[in-house]
Amino acid sequence: MNDVSFASLLTPEGRALLDEVRGTEPARELAVATRLRREHPAELVSAALGQARLRQRAAAKFGAEDAERMFFTPNGVEQSTRTSVATYRAERFRALGVRAVADLCCGIGGDAIALARAGIRVLAVDRDPLTAAVARANADALGLTGLIEVREADVTEVDTTAYDAVFVDPARRGGRGRIFDPEAYSPPLSWAVDTALKAPLAALKIAPGIPHEAIPAEAEAEWISDGGDVKEAVLWFGTEPGLVRATLLPGPRELRGRGLPDPDVRPVGRYLYEPDGAVIRAHLVAEVAEDLDGGLLDETIAYVTADALRPTPYASAYEITDRLPFNVKKLKALLREREVGVLTVKKRGSAVEPEELRRKALPKPQGTNAVTVFLTRVAGGPPKRGGGPPPPPTGGGAAFWRVNKK
Repeated sequence: MNDVSFASLLTPEGRALLDEVRGTEPARELAVATRLRREHPAELVSAALGQARLRQRAAAKFGAEDAERMFFTPNGVEQSTRTSVATYRAERFRALGVRAVADLCCGIGGDAIALARAGIRVLAVDRDPLTAAVARANADALGLTGLIEVREADVTEVDTTAYDAVFVDPARRGGRGRIFDPEAYSPPLSWAVDTALKAPLAALKIAPGIPHEAIPAEAEAEWISDGGDVKEAVLWFGTEPGLVRATLLPGPRELRGRGLPDPDVRPVGRYLYEPDGAVIRAHLVAEVAEDLDGGLLDETIAYVTADALRPTPYASAYEITDRLPFNVKKLKALLREREVGVLTVKKRGSAVEPEELRRKALPKPQGTNAVTVFLTRVAGGPPKRGGGPPPPPTGGGAAFWRVNKK
């Protein structure tokens, strides 16, 4: 889609076509396109069908109601912030007293929309003409033009002094996929940090895998997960320098770093706890282990074990019912004995592919029970491949089994 074809979608003819092709199934696209091209320009028909596909994809992030009214680009759907995350961040800006935000690298406007819905005035800036046009169309489609000003400009040349806060979401994808070097972001992270330090309050969206040593001392670092999936990391300036937190959505639930040392490795207990991904990325496994009165299975693996079952939103708990060396035949026999019909395999510190093991261990599900097998190291030992007695608690590897998730 180019600027011209997108502009044609905003005409009465284009909007009527969008209504007509709404919900078109992929298998019917060719027939629908052939029919519509008898009465409408081919380029317009292609743009409408392409937009219908993008709206269907975007429903998972924006909700069906908004997605059906909004406009998208392929990159915009891929890179835009999920509504639940954008809404959480907008509410945090509002709670901090922010009334006007400069949203730099706004993309198609996902964060700007959430900020405006929180009652915050937004300057949304993007240098790409098509992206800026889409963001402008989205503000109009959702009735937010009174709060969102979209400007096509280079963000490095925008004066933000009139705004209470700055939000920067640098592009982290290039022609070859994801960019892992923060200085290769567009604009570079160093520029974003310099801009943030000049603002009363600022938030910089970064990749969740950023090395902790790359985080400026002046920043608060926050990792956010939604439904258990890590979505992003954010550096906040003007809040609590040095603080590390994990935020779990829905909720939100917040785990703050307490500067604890790494947990001790301890013998396998009755329960295994799998920390949320945001907790792991934020290096807050020690906080979870302390709250659970637990320890690590292995010093390099983010699995916590404890003797007691304690409710926590920051980790999923599994009861350990069996422990055995890695052996496909023995596992297969155990699954058959337990009448397992649904098997989930999770691993850390193992070279075994979960899907391959699932196929080999449960080729013909015959039962009704659902279980999870964990493949991991225990106290430094690799998962064993072969028979023999279960390894002692101080070494070796094991598979962990649960019947009911607690």
